[in-house]
Amino acid sequence: MSIESQTYDELVEISQRYPEKRSGLLPMLHLVQSASGQVTAEGIKACAEILEISEAEVSGVATFYTMYKRRPVGDYHVGVCTNTLCAVMGGDLIFERLKDHLDVGNDETADGRPGDSATISLEHIECNAACDYAPVMMVNWEFLDNQTPESAVSVVDDLRAGKPVHSTRGPKLVTWKEAERVLAGFNDGLADEGPSAGPASLVGLKIARENSWTAPASNAAGTATAVADTKQAAVEQADTSRAESETLAEES
Repeated sequence: MSIESQTYDELVEISQRYPEKRSGLLPMLHLVQSASGQVTAEGIKACAEILEISEAEVSGVATFYTMYKRRPVGDYHVGVCTNTLCAVMGGDLIFERLKDHLDVGNDETADGRPGDSATISLEHIECNAACDYAPVMMVNWEFLDNQTPESAVSVVDDLRAGKPVHSTRGPKLVTWKEAERVLAGFNDGLADEGPSAGPASLVGLKIARENSWTAPASNAAGTATAVADTKQAAVEQADTSRAESETLAEES
């Protein structure tokens, strides 16, 4: 499977976003997945060629991060958090129910059924960084909060049937390839669809505002400084802090 010319041009475009073009490797790999559904040998070769690094270096990155897949996944990739809090809140039960319902193991894609509009793959995730909504499930990296075994089965069945499903704190769910294109840095126009934070995540902020609590800024030495009240003052404060950090580093 060769890389299409449009995809290759977009890989070049991504590399040019950064002062050091090899910094673009992560989004470039997401673009490869958007085009091919997985990280392919051809995609690795194209990234290496554009970034002027070895294919081994690209492969090292692609095999280190679990978000990069070396075999095809479903149209909707379901990740169930089975880390401690989600597990005790029901994550393990959700994962077991979905494995049984889809007849798959970890990181496998379910066989399509007659009449299905989309395919589903399943993976257990160590942490979805959403403990305040445990147990949490993700579909193509969008959150589905406070799940149960029954609600999780309902979600995957709706996705298989081609019914629209919305994430809890974000936009409607798009396909794996569409989501990967967003992670490559190409806007799909859905960023402002749905809430970005829920009440459980904002409790601390609410309490702080009710009590007029603020966190003091600190410089490199760890001493508190006044909070900047203008954009220019904030820039100057950041420059001063950076200079102090560099001085301390040189002295140590």
